[in-house]
Amino acid sequence: MPGVAIKQGDANGGCLHEKPSDPCAIVIFGATGDLSFRKILPSLQALSCDKGLPEDCIIIGVARSALSIDEFRQRIRISLEENGAAMNNWDSFSQRVFYQSVDLTSMDAFSELAEFIKAKGNEFGTNNTIFHLAVPPTAYETIARGLAHAGLSRENGNWVRLIVEKPFGHDLVSSHRLNEALMEGFSEHQIYRIDHYLAKETVQNILMFRFANAIFEPLWNRRYIESVHITASEKLGVEHRAGYYDHAGVLRDMFQNHMMQLLALVAMEPPSLYEADRIRDEKTKVYRSLRPFPTNDLDSYLVLGQYAAGMMDGQFVPSYVKEPGVASDSLTPTFAAMKIFIDNWRWQGVPFYITSGKRMAEKHTEIEVRFKEVPHSMYRNILGEHITANRLTLSIQPREEVRLTFQAKAPGPAMCLRNVTMDFDYSQGSPIRLSAYEKVLLEVLLGDHTLFWRQDSINLCWSFLTPILMECDCPDQAERLHLYKAGTNGPHRVRQCWPDTEV
Repeated sequence: MPGVAIKQGDANGGCLHEKPSDPCAIVIFGATGDLSFRKILPSLQALSCDKGLPEDCIIIGVARSALSIDEFRQRIRISLEENGAAMNNWDSFSQRVFYQSVDLTSMDAFSELAEFIKAKGNEFGTNNTIFHLAVPPTAYETIARGLAHAGLSRENGNWVRLIVEKPFGHDLVSSHRLNEALMEGFSEHQIYRIDHYLAKETVQNILMFRFANAIFEPLWNRRYIESVHITASEKLGVEHRAGYYDHAGVLRDMFQNHMMQLLALVAMEPPSLYEADRIRDEKTKVYRSLRPFPTNDLDSYLVLGQYAAGMMDGQFVPSYVKEPGVASDSLTPTFAAMKIFIDNWRWQGVPFYITSGKRMAEKHTEIEVRFKEVPHSMYRNILGEHITANRLTLSIQPREEVRLTFQAKAPGPAMCLRNVTMDFDYSQGSPIRLSAYEKVLLEVLLGDHTLFWRQDSINLCWSFLTPILMECDCPDQAERLHLYKAGTNGPHRVRQCWPDTEV
């Protein structure tokens, strides 16, 4: 059961965050790795500063490296200081940080880890446990089985939770295999599959925006909406992730998780209550309603691209195949644009254009809802037949804001229209803001699954994408890969197929 949550508020009655009260040990596998030092440990230290961790909470780092506890603490301190973290609570935080070297290939090592966790639990009164797998996906099954072998997955009057990072497999078959391995020792209620996009403020607010305001939900359907455009563009290239990315590509890296979650939040029906499983039930219904891609006419629904050399911010950047760690003949897509249909009562016939790519002209993630034009223009004799339709934009990054554009008369004696924008900036009036990782870690501590994937949704998304992946992974499909210069908005093919997408 979720821990008892204590509501935290500011002096002005602002809504801040809930504080978990259950004592626990947070065990991080891959504790000396990049993800741990960039995201997990800084987030835990920040939560500690904000009193967002239970009073009785310890952190145990686990990795292959032969480090002492003091050496591990010193590495964390240096990393935090280099990244400008507030260090006012370092002494109290560091005294609850420990380290254990573990050979993941040895079941005996997991038994030793169990003894170490038990000893620290007895010392600090932390009998609940969170295991965070900050390791390559290839190690997930081994660790899950090792934890089960050592009895560390069993809940004996206390709770045990397992955090799994994406990717959740690389296709439907591997996803099933991974889930079977996890379920050998853990139950579904114990597993938290992270998608940090869901913890972004604007993403969380989509449901509030839709279902807490009477002015939008009556219009949120095929009668009034022309199309929906979901875009996540990045300026960065493959960077240090070539080893993973060249085998995954943009479809597995972005579409199977982040983009599908954004799609579900925009398209789902209202749940009867704001509860984790009821929300996830409605998302699952969206995935079940996705119209399968016609693989015999794939080019009408899918555009794939790969970035070529180009100029970005006045600097020359190499093509994808010239990046370190990328095969010189790689056909891995770094860009994809999809036209998706949801075959249900609300959305029948409304196209959803979903686009994501690397080395694009700018970094931004947003959802744009384009409403239909007015059915009849009484101004046609002076303004013409067409009036620019209303647009609602939910901007997720770099700015977190909501923009609504509509038509108004321009000042002056002539009858002229102009676009007017109403803008809400999330940063205004916010007493406290948690990073995405701080938020997801806090939700795990509270035992709330709302921001996490459920296996049935993962299976449905893989079922939807796997036929495309099977078609596009073939070497004889190289003609489907359209090059685009770094620093541009993707392949020209997108605008040829869908002129109104404005990608």
